[in-house]
Amino acid sequence: MFCDRCGAQVGGPANFCPGCGRTFTTAPLSTGSRVLTHVRTLGILWLVYAAVRLMESLALTTFAHYEWGFFDRMPLFVPGLIHAAGRISMLFSFVIGLAGWGLLERRPWARTLAIVLGILALFKFPVGTALGIYTLWVLAPARSEAEYRSVQRAA
Repeated sequence: MFCDRCGAQVGGPANFCPGCGRTFTTAPLSTGSRVLTHVRTLGILWLVYAAVRLMESLALTTFAHYEWGFFDRMPLFVPGLIHAAGRISMLFSFVIGLAGWGLLERRPWARTLAIVLGILALFKFPVGTALGIYTLWVLAPARSEAEYRSVQRAA
């Protein structure tokens, strides 16, 4: 048996992981499940994707804030529109980070949120498309739902 958080080998009926010290409410899970082997990687990838999106939104809001001479010949509403787009992108990056954290913590709502974000990420070529396909491959099948429910924790 292996710990589903750090991957350390757990011998016998243990109440905690010898590697990370995490306590188990149930027995540690075997590695035969597709969801178990991929959900931690998926959570980390969503957190990395959220960090990249957050950097994009910070750059967008910073660009719209300063007078660099780009907006001299444009209508007055353009800097505000760019700033608003950066703020909306920042909000989405926090939701994406929440999905990554929820997957790492095996929260019940995280699977649904990740599937919705995976569908939306399909349109963000090439990184979002790859992450969306990977998310749907791991979490969308009905068998994956049953496996995820067996490992989820109460909110």
